[in-house]
Amino acid sequence: MFEQYLSAGPLGNETGLPIDQPHADSSLLDAYSNAVVSAAEKVSPSVAKIEVTQTAGRARNGEPRERHGGGSGFVFTPDGLVLTNSHVVHDASRIELSLPDGRRFPAHLIGDDPATDLAVVRIDAPNLSAVTLGDSQSLRVGQLAIAIGNPYGFQYTVTAGVVSALGRSLRSYSGRMIDDVIQTDASLNPGNSGGPLVSSAGRVIGVNTATIMGAQGLCFAIGINTAKFVASKLLQQGRIRRAYIGVEAQTVPLHRRIVRFYDLPRETGVIVLASENGSPAQKAGLREGDVIVAFRGQAVAGVDDLHRLLTEAEVGMRSFLTVLRGTERLELQVIPAESRE
Repeated sequence: MFEQYLSAGPLGNETGLPIDQPHADSSLLDAYSNAVVSAAEKVSPSVAKIEVTQTAGRARNGEPRERHGGGSGFVFTPDGLVLTNSHVVHDASRIELSLPDGRRFPAHLIGDDPATDLAVVRIDAPNLSAVTLGDSQSLRVGQLAIAIGNPYGFQYTVTAGVVSALGRSLRSYSGRMIDDVIQTDASLNPGNSGGPLVSSAGRVIGVNTATIMGAQGLCFAIGINTAKFVASKLLQQGRIRRAYIGVEAQTVPLHRRIVRFYDLPRETGVIVLASENGSPAQKAGLREGDVIVAFRGQAVAGVDDLHRLLTEAEVGMRSFLTVLRGTERLELQVIPAESRE
């Protein structure tokens, strides 16, 4: 009696199609899978697991304590230059990299920039596979984004999502703002830091750097164009030179009457809380309570604006700060020095 069911076609299939008939959207799923697989295969051989040892004071018996951590990175030149996050390798006493083919190498730090959370390390190894760097300026919201790294120490994990937003700002662990950050929903976890964010074409478009704890799906990567600039400076100088004037400051709102009276373009400024002894700010005559509203004629609405304007080009250059002192507007001459960060 079971023969009638066996010969009647698939149960519950009113279309009469064979049970192994592909779904209408299977080709789309295959295209998506193929894009992820292809990109991962191109980039994965270049992705390194980074293990770091840092000195963490001394024990009671006087022996030095060590702290261990790690993250990810990727080879971006055939001669062994590796890009990663500054917070992964900063103050490391020993750095080791392992590659997908099982090889392990000691690494040394070329330079790191806490302000952009980027670092370059070098390994001496033959037959390295380098990634192809893309152009983060050409990204579009909604395009495929693939993150490769070592979350929680699990080597060479791939996650995929889309570019959720562009032009975000993110505060680095040094306190400065990183501009033009890529937001993605490709899952990141501790250990992914420093790994590549990759396009469907297998080109690196960003350096994975952070997640917002408790906010599922909010992950961030530093645009590869920023990384190219920072890496070139680190290779030339070992650091990024920035100017500073030596003030403790915070962003404050300005009284509307002051804004209207002086026709200020912004309704906030930077109030000076203190200035370092011997700093450019002290030499310029800045006082506690002064409010900086412009630097070299460019409006300063907050501390982050001031940071952005104090570039390498300003070191040693005579400039002018526009300051509100009470109800008086002053132009103070200042010569920014090189930051000691």
